[in-house]
Amino acid sequence: MTIVAWVILGLLAGFIASGIVDNRGAGTVVDIALGVVGAVVGGFVFNLFGAQGVTGINVRSLFVAVLGAVIVLLVFHGVSPRRHTA
Repeated sequence: MTIVAWVILGLLAGFIASGIVDNRGAGTVVDIALGVVGAVVGGFVFNLFGAQGVTGINVRSLFVAVLGAVIVLLVFHGVSPRRHTA
């Protein structure tokens, strides 16, 4: 995949995962980074179970990337200090 494809897939996956985990986006740059990391994590997890990971910009790859981004977000929220908003 090209870098543009990773950015597009990362933006979509990060934004969707942010909405699933905490009902708001974390910002464009953070969503892209989270989505790209999520795509890598999701691809790794799927490869561990013998399935194909991210293959391009398609629905299956988006699913893998979103699943990976949700995992990354849950881990991130689990280890980061809690912030209280008033």
